[in-house]
Formats: sequence, C-alpha cells, structure tokens
Amino acid sequence: MDELVKTVSEKTGLSEDMAKQVVGVVLDYVKDKLPDSIAGQVDSFLEGGGPDLGSLTGGLGGLLG
Repeated sequence: MDELVKTVSEKTGLSEDMAKQVVGVVLDYVKDKLPDSIAGQVDSFLEGGGPDLGSLTGGLGGLLG
C-alpha cells in the first residue's frame, strides 16, 4: 500500500499523509462494491502477499457478466 500512497502523492502533489487518507477512502469504497471473497484479497495484494489469482479472476468474471 505504501507504493500506492507514494504514487498518488507524486501524481497529485498531495502530502503523503493526505494521499494515505485518499487511498484508504478509495480502497474502502472499492472493497464495499466487491464480493466478500474478492474484497478480502485486496488488502493481501496491497501488502505484497498477493491474492489467489484464480479465485480473483473467477470472481471478477461473475461481476463482469
């Protein structure tokens, strides 16, 4: 997540503290819209653990029709 915060900070000119708040709000919004099975993998992915891509893509396929 630190890399994402840094990227947002650099591209927007926001302080890292503000960028961290923005990233948190956006991630909460996105996770709220995803099925629970996928939303739980977002944090793992951002922490470098990486999600189970098979279940992630399968879940997204259901979302996208």
